[in-house]
This record gives sequence, structure tokens and C-alpha cells, in this order.
Amino acid sequence: MGWHKDIRQAVEILKKGGVILYPTDTIWGLGCDATDEATVRKIARVKKRAESKSFIVLVDSVEMLKHYFREVPEEITKEMIQTDLPTTYILAGVSGLASSLIRKDGTTGVRIPRDPFCVELIRELGVPLVSTSANFAGEPPPAHFGQVDQAIINQLDYVVRWHRDSRTPARPSRIIKILPDGRKEIIRE
Repeated sequence: MGWHKDIRQAVEILKKGGVILYPTDTIWGLGCDATDEATVRKIARVKKRAESKSFIVLVDSVEMLKHYFREVPEEITKEMIQTDLPTTYILAGVSGLASSLIRKDGTTGVRIPRDPFCVELIRELGVPLVSTSANFAGEPPPAHFGQVDQAIINQLDYVVRWHRDSRTPARPSRIIKILPDGRKEIIRE
């Protein structure tokens, strides 16, 4: 694949505390090392978003998921691997992530992406990657790279080259919260 140099450059920036723009399995996202508090706060400033609103994280595998989320029900783990729809799960038992990623109720949204580029990017980084839509707070998320506001791009440390030319419309993932009693609450369909 022609993305290896792109991934190396993005990871180098991420490891230095940078913020990138990258394609996910859903929409173009702003990303950073999810264990780096200062950089997570930087993304909130770029988006002009209240720091009290947390972001989701992407992991490359079940192993990485279980390293950062201690209380993942087995059926949810299986569902995350088997679902065809990009689905973010809001889970409890979070540890090792930037504290601003953890909501007041002790949960964080997490997804295992299907996109091979995205999975490889996370694998090379070695820690979860923040994923939030590349738009200012209150504005609609971009359906493809061409819709990302230049004012956002100007604030970033690196913009991934992979998939920039694609104009296939994308949409955010569905979101399901796993309640303390194990029931599922659909937050976004």
C-alpha cells in the first residue's frame, strides 16, 4: 500500500504531542495520542469546543481495548469485532487515558475501526487515538476531506494524504452506551 510513509510521518507528529487530520472508518477526524492530556485539550481548542465534552478513542484491537477498558462485557467485545456498522461503545472501567476523555460518569466512547489505514496508524502509534469530527463545535461534520474547513487545517500539525481525493460521503458512527446493568442505550443511530 502507498500509505506507509504517510503513517510514519503522522506517528512521528503524534508522538511529539501533535494533532493530525486523518481518515477514519467513518469521517475525517482530528486525532492525537489519547494518553496525552495537553494534546487532547489542544483538540478542544481547535474545535472551539468546551473541554467538558469528551471525545471518543479508537483502538486497533481487542487486546488494546482490554488494556484501557477493564470492564468490557464479553458479548460487547464479540459485537465490536463482528458488527458491519461502525459503532462506538460508551464503556466504563477506563484507565490510562487522558482524564479529559473520561466523562463524569466514568465512561469513554471507544471503537475498533475497520479501515486498514486507520488500524495501522493506531498500531504504529501503540496507544489509542482520539477521534473527533474535523469541524468546529456546532457545525456539521465534513462528509469528505474537501469539506474540512481550511481554518481547522491551518491549526494542525499534520494532514494525512491518504484518501484526500475520495468524495464518497461518510457519516459518523452510531453510538451505543453500555449501562451499569448491561443494557444498551442507543445514543446515535
